[in-house]
Amino acid sequence: MKEDIVQAKTISDDEKTLLSLGYKQELSRRMSGFSNYAISLSIICILAGGVTSFQVGFCSVGGASIGLGWPLVCAFSLVVALTMGQVASAFPTAGGLYHWASILGGKSWGWVTAWFNLAGLITMLAAINAGAYDFVIGAFNVPAGAHAQEFKIAGLLAITLSQALFNHKGIRVTTRLTDFSGYWILIFAVLLTAAMLFYAPHWDLGRLIQFANYSGIPADNPVIPRTGNLIWLFALGFLLPAYTITGFDASAHTAEETLGASRNVPRGIVRSVLVSGVFGWVMLCAIVLAIPNMDEAAAKGGDVFYWIMKSVLPNPVSVPLLVGIAVAQYLCGLAALTSASRMVFAFARDGGLPGSQLLRRVSIAHRTPSVAIWAVAALTLLVVAFIPYTTIAAVCAVFLYISYVLPTAAGYFAHGRTWTKMGPWHLGRWYRPLAVVAVVGCAGLIVIGMQPPNQQAVWIVGGAVVALAAIWFGYERYHFKGPPQ
Repeated sequence: MKEDIVQAKTISDDEKTLLSLGYKQELSRRMSGFSNYAISLSIICILAGGVTSFQVGFCSVGGASIGLGWPLVCAFSLVVALTMGQVASAFPTAGGLYHWASILGGKSWGWVTAWFNLAGLITMLAAINAGAYDFVIGAFNVPAGAHAQEFKIAGLLAITLSQALFNHKGIRVTTRLTDFSGYWILIFAVLLTAAMLFYAPHWDLGRLIQFANYSGIPADNPVIPRTGNLIWLFALGFLLPAYTITGFDASAHTAEETLGASRNVPRGIVRSVLVSGVFGWVMLCAIVLAIPNMDEAAAKGGDVFYWIMKSVLPNPVSVPLLVGIAVAQYLCGLAALTSASRMVFAFARDGGLPGSQLLRRVSIAHRTPSVAIWAVAALTLLVVAFIPYTTIAAVCAVFLYISYVLPTAAGYFAHGRTWTKMGPWHLGRWYRPLAVVAVVGCAGLIVIGMQPPNQQAVWIVGGAVVALAAIWFGYERYHFKGPPQ
C-alpha cells in the first residue's frame, strides 16, 4: 500500500512537470529507473555495434585501435552523456533533444535538431537490423544462393516488422523485453570475454598498444583504403566506438513513460554509456588477446570476427555464444524502434512532420504511438534497401552526434542567462567546459565519418543540410510554431 502511494505521488509530480512544459500525459508512465537505463543500454548494445563493426577498428591500426582508441572515444561519449543528462533533468519530455534545443536556442535550432536526430535514429535502426542480418548469415554460414537479395529483404522484413509489433502492443511488453535485454547483453559479454581469455593461445598484452597498418587489406575489398598516415588511420578506427556508443538518447525519448523522470532519465543516460564503455572495452580487448595471428586476422577483412570465433573457440562453445549475440542484436533493434517512434510522436505532436495529425495518434488500447511505430519501421526498410551497411553506420553516428551536441551548444550560451532553472541532476560549473569538449569532439567525428570508404556520407549529410536549409527558409520558419512555451 505504501509503495502504491509513493508511486502515485511520483506519477503526479511527473505529470505536473510535464504540464509545466506544455504537454498533458498521453503515454503510459510505467518505466522504472532501471528500465529507463536498460533501454539505452540495449540500444548501445556492445554485442551489436561492437561485433558487427569490429573490423572497422581492428583493420585500421590493429590492437591499438581497441586498447587505446576505444577508451578515448568512450571518454568523449561520456562527456556528451553528462551534458545531455543535465538538460534532460531540466526538461524531461519525449521530445528530448528537439524540445531542449527549442527551449534553449529557439524554434529553428529545435527544428534542425529534430530532423538530425530523427535521421540518426532511423539510420541507427537500419544499421542495427542490417548488421544483425549479416551477422546471422556470416556466423552460421547460411546459404543464400542465387536469391541472396530476396532472402535478405525477407529477413529484414521479418526482423523489423516483428519489432514494430512488439512496440505496438505497449510499453509494458517493450519494457519487459528491454529489461531482459539489459541483463542478457552484460551476461553474454562476460561469457564471451571469459571464453576468449580461457581459450586464447597466449596473452600478449602488448598487442593492445601496438600499432600496425592494416589499411588496404584485403586487397580485393579493403575495410579501409590504403593510407600511409598511421595517426590518421588511428582516427579512422574511432568509428567503431563512435557507432557503438550511440542511442543513449533513448532514455530521454522515453521520459514521459518513466517514473521520476527528472532524476532517472539523466542517470539512465550516463550509466548506460559508462557501463557499455567499460564492459565493451574489456570484451573487445579479450577478443584481440585471443587472436592466433594478427596479420592473418586482418586479412579476413569484414569476416574477421567470425574467423576469430571459429579459430579460437570449440564449436560447442562458439555456437551458443553466437546465438546469444544474435538475440542481443534483435533486442537492440527493438529498443531502437521504441526510441525512434517516441521522437516521431513528439515532433509530430508539435506539427513538425508531414502528416503530423496522423503520426501523433496514440493507440487507445495500448497507449503507444502506434502510427509513428509503423512509420519508423517502413522508413527503416527503405534505408537498408538503398544504402550499404558501413555507410549507414557512419551516417548514423554523424547524424546522431550532431543532434546530441546542438542542444548542448545552445545550452552553453543559455546557461546562467535564459536558462537559470536546473533540474535536480546537474553538473554545476562543469557544464560549460564539458559542453565545449562535446562540440569540438563532434566536429572531429563528422570529418572522420565522411572519409573513404564512407565518402557517400558526404553527399547524404551535405544533401540533408542543404535540404533542411531550403525547407526552413522557404516554408517552415513561417509555419512551424515549435513546442508550447
